Amino acid sequence: MAIVGMLISVVGGLCLFLYGMQVMSEGIQRAAGNRMQKVLNFMTGNRFIGVMTGFAVTAIIQSSSATTVMVVSFVNAGLLTLTQSIGVIMGANIGTTVTAWIVSLVGFSLNISALALPSIGLGFVMRIIKWKYKTIGEAIMGFGFLFLGLDFLTKAMPSLNGSEIGFIAGVSDLGFVSILIGAGTGLVMTLIIHSSSASTAIMLTMAFNGVVGYEMAAAMVLGANIGTTIDAALAGIGARTAAKRAALVHVLFNVIGVCWAIPLIKPLLALVELVTPGTVAANSFHDPMITTHLAMLHTVFNVVNTVIFFPFVKPFASLVSFFIKDTDSERKDEHYRLVYRGGGAIQDAPELAVIQAGKEMRDMAAVAYSMYDRVSKAFYEAKDVENREAWIEKLMEQLSKQEAYADEMREQLTAFLIECTRHQLGPGSEQNVSQLLRIVADLEYITDDCYSIACILERSVKKDLIFKEKEMILLSPYIALVEEFLSFVRSHLGSRLHSDEAAQAEDFEDRIDRLRDKLRKRGRKRIEAGEDVKTELLFIDLVRRLENLGDYCYAISHALSHMA
Repeated sequence: MAIVGMLISVVGGLCLFLYGMQVMSEGIQRAAGNRMQKVLNFMTGNRFIGVMTGFAVTAIIQSSSATTVMVVSFVNAGLLTLTQSIGVIMGANIGTTVTAWIVSLVGFSLNISALALPSIGLGFVMRIIKWKYKTIGEAIMGFGFLFLGLDFLTKAMPSLNGSEIGFIAGVSDLGFVSILIGAGTGLVMTLIIHSSSASTAIMLTMAFNGVVGYEMAAAMVLGANIGTTIDAALAGIGARTAAKRAALVHVLFNVIGVCWAIPLIKPLLALVELVTPGTVAANSFHDPMITTHLAMLHTVFNVVNTVIFFPFVKPFASLVSFFIKDTDSERKDEHYRLVYRGGGAIQDAPELAVIQAGKEMRDMAAVAYSMYDRVSKAFYEAKDVENREAWIEKLMEQLSKQEAYADEMREQLTAFLIECTRHQLGPGSEQNVSQLLRIVADLEYITDDCYSIACILERSVKKDLIFKEKEMILLSPYIALVEEFLSFVRSHLGSRLHSDEAAQAEDFEDRIDRLRDKLRKRGRKRIEAGEDVKTELLFIDLVRRLENLGDYCYAISHALSHMA
């Protein structure tokens, strides 16, 4: 019964610890909001900036698994290249050691139960009061739950110090075999819990209470570095080749690192002793300094591993590309796929998921711009084409595929953004998601009208009503102005329009409206003058469709001006 009671206490303390970590992480993410998105923009810099970005983001959200899962998603979406992702993954491994330092320096040095309850109370009050710091209150409340759970774990562990842990004592004195057993235990524990931060906290607690010795605890910490790769590996399943490669990078980086660290664990611990105040013997139990040394080991290992791999980022990328090759089916795939792990990755880091949605939206804008560019040029080309029937059939087939692709993008992006809204976001991100939903719809309407414009051209070809040079001279400024507005919108997607840029968008809209009215009058006058009615009606219909594109561009600009 004693063992059952102990297990219940340990599981309860662990669940409270995990809950506190989740609440704290979500609160910090929402409090950071757009500032964290600005940090993530540095991902596209050099590899050193990538390492710093991975460190900063993981230190904020307290989960290397969440960071690496989102990195895999970003690579899958084309937001990051494989080479850029390697630096971010390295930094994430260093950033995850922050949790061990918090637990070591605060959890075992202070009366954490006295610290936890006031934090929960203060955080709860700040959270229920509707003011701008409510997200900080949630983070403080999560901080309190985290340390309350740690307090329960610490109090539950001493009951293991009797004959009940004879088997642990027996495997703690087997030399290198004990190291391997410790590494395997850390790996399995992290696979089960799905959080290296939580499993490391348990290991520190076990070491602090004398359940395991220093060397075996150190090996468990190293083993946890392999276990944490499971989430990235799962994120790579069903993803594109680039995302699978990024997932493999995380697995190989951690596995190779642990493989060199385990045989060299004694020199590694000697280095830890050199840079950490105090001394802990290799077979030490109940040493009050043991948690600080284990936290330092966690940091030193990941820093040294990063330093070793850092000069070989490109060869490392080539290695994983050799293992995972491009597939023919992927190269020929004409359908849009937004791969994400349901609500799992979004729940871990909802603020980061909004960034992925923004990138996908810019890809959708590129499709819309490509369709407009292709169909607008076709009006100039039509009069010089010999076999117009075959030419227009090929053009319509190409544009039909692009329009269907845009429809798929809207459907999946809308579902993705709605999934984001089901998780708690900061006020700024909530506002941005609302505007992104509007923008995605308007971009799809643009592709619809581009296809409708192509249908006008198709009718003109089949009825032999090709616009003559004088009509194209009238249309040219109008077509160019709409293209300029579309290019303006595309270049500003992902950022808030300032007042001068919003005024520029309004000027585009006014100029398009004035040209529309002028061209309509020209068309009616030409009909009254006896010009071919069918041609002029097509001309007026084209003017109307082009003006619709300007309206959608203006609606997108309006949405961008309301981004947080």
